[in-house]
Parts: sequence; C-alpha cells; structure tokens
Amino acid sequence: MANATIDTSALRHNLGIVRARAQGSRVMAVVKANAYGHGLVPVARALAQADAFAVARVEEGLALRGAGIEQPIVLLEGVFDADQRDAAAASRFDLVVHTAAQIDLLRGAAPASFKVWLKVDTGMNRLGFDPADFAAARTALGALVAVRGPVHSFTHLASADEPCNPATAAQLACFEAATRDLPGERSIANSAALLNLPAALADWVRPGLLLYGASPVPGAVGVEHGLRPAMTLRSQVIAVKRIRSGARVGYGGVWVAARPTTLAVAAIGYGDGYPRSAGAAGAVLLRGRRVPLAGRVSMDMLAIDATDVDPPVRIGEPVVLWGAGLPVEAVAAAAGAIPYELLCGISQRVAVEGR
Repeated sequence: MANATIDTSALRHNLGIVRARAQGSRVMAVVKANAYGHGLVPVARALAQADAFAVARVEEGLALRGAGIEQPIVLLEGVFDADQRDAAAASRFDLVVHTAAQIDLLRGAAPASFKVWLKVDTGMNRLGFDPADFAAARTALGALVAVRGPVHSFTHLASADEPCNPATAAQLACFEAATRDLPGERSIANSAALLNLPAALADWVRPGLLLYGASPVPGAVGVEHGLRPAMTLRSQVIAVKRIRSGARVGYGGVWVAARPTTLAVAAIGYGDGYPRSAGAAGAVLLRGRRVPLAGRVSMDMLAIDATDVDPPVRIGEPVVLWGAGLPVEAVAAAAGAIPYELLCGISQRVAVEGR
C-alpha cells in the first residue's frame, strides 16, 4: 500500500541549481540504480536538458536507448566482455576504462566506436589506473582504432563531503599532475564536490544525489542548497488502537508506552525499503506534523505514537515517510544510514509514479 510520487518539476528545478553551481561545466546526470530509486526512464525524460547521462551497467544504458533517450550515455564501469562491448558500440555508449583488460577488449572493436574516459585512481583505491601507469594506459588507448578522438580523463573523489579533509586536496593535486597539458575533456566533481570544491568542476560534473533533492553533506538537507525533494514516500493508516500505560509494542517489546497511548499502524515496512533501524528515533508526517514511531519497524508495517494528534487519527489517513516537510536526510540520520541507501532501497512493491 506504499507509493512513491516523483515530482518531475523538482527534478528540473534541481538540474537548474546544479547548472548554476557548475559554472559552465557540462552536466552528466547520474541515473544509475534506477535513478536512485526514482525511475530510470521517467527521470531521464524529465532531465532532458542534461548534457549526458551516466549509468553503471550496460543494461541501464540499453533501457534508456530503448525508451528513445538520445543524449550521450556514459558507462561508469565500462564493459567486461565482447558481447557488452558490441552492445555498447551499437548503442553509441561512451566508456569509462579503468583496467588493462578493458583496453585489450577494445582492440576487437570497430573503428571509431567509442568516446573513452580513462580513469585514474587518485586515492579512492577502488577503480582506475595508478597514476604511475596512467600515461602508458593513455598511450595504449590512443593507439586503438576503436577510440574516437582524444582520450578523456576521469577520477572520483573519496571525501568530497568533507571539504577540509586533506585527502581531497591530495586527490585533486594527483589528478592535475597526471592530466596536466593533455588534450581531451576532464571530469572530477560528484554532488558533494559541486557544493564544496570549485576547483573540481573541470569540463564535466557528475551530479547524482543533488538532482533528487537531497544533500550529500552530513548534517545538511537539500533545501539548504535551494533543492526540492523529488520523491515523496507515502502509505496509509490501516489500524488504530488504544493501549494502556506500560504496554509493550512490536517485536521484542522494546518500546513501552509511558502513558495511555493511541497507536496508528501504517502499511509500510522494511519489505518496502523503509529502514528497520529507524526504530523509536524515527518519525513520520501525519497531517503535516511529525509524530514519532513506536517500536521496531516490521516487514510490512510500522507503529506510530499518534496520541497527540487531534482530532484523533482515522483509518485511511495518509502517512508521509519522507518528502517535503520530512527530509529523507533526517530519516537516514535516525536510521544510522545515508540518504543514498534509503532512496536506492525502495523495493519493487512500492508503486513509483511521476507528476
């Protein structure tokens, strides 16, 4: 009975905020993981003014092409076998290359098949060439007939959400040293870098979370950056009951009523993607006001302490789990999580609808 409503006007508004922050850099909108739970194709259509889209996997790119999306599509993880390579070439995908094996794989591709981004590992220690190997990898790529135009340069920042972290300055210096005076385009900035690091803007920026209206900076919320939340997650009250003082609620009975209490039970739980770990620290919106959870979140339900709601809550009333008035960042903080987890974790039984 849960549903997520996606405000497409908020997506477009947030893209405008990103462009203002980007100071002329082109925007590669990150729509991987089903557009962070918002719906891959509808989000791409709403963000038609983006200069390119970025996805993690071939299948995501194929879904966009199948829906008629014509902008450049960048595969952030590249391709891993000949079938993926050929599918990517046929669909005109741009590739990120981060291993020698991927360079070898491109030797079998047709001439001028790909625009290629070569990734240098400047300190994330996840994907990319060591800076000492970057020049040789670039030379090898540039010699391939499959590569169209100059090889472009790419890296990813590990701690852009911590602007005073010296590791970020070290990463930027490493990237500058590896790519200085090279032809081709450069891309560094993710969402956090867009907010905190003007030096990371380069030719292309790669916003993800910002587009969906949430902040990548701990302790901040999207509205502080001028953003609007794109997703509102809702359910409804399916039961109302009065319990006595001292009664225990939910699995384990960890929540104890401190007074005679009105409980409202909403039809949403961790089976829908709402975090079980939110527990009694969490809250929902009833009639636009925050009311606390009562007890542990179940697979299909959660209990709300609606004692102070007046007039009394009724079956069928809507419950907002996050959205305008209750930022997903606040729910994530209560759950000891990050907003990325919550948005990407919406399960398939939640109906996602645009407006």
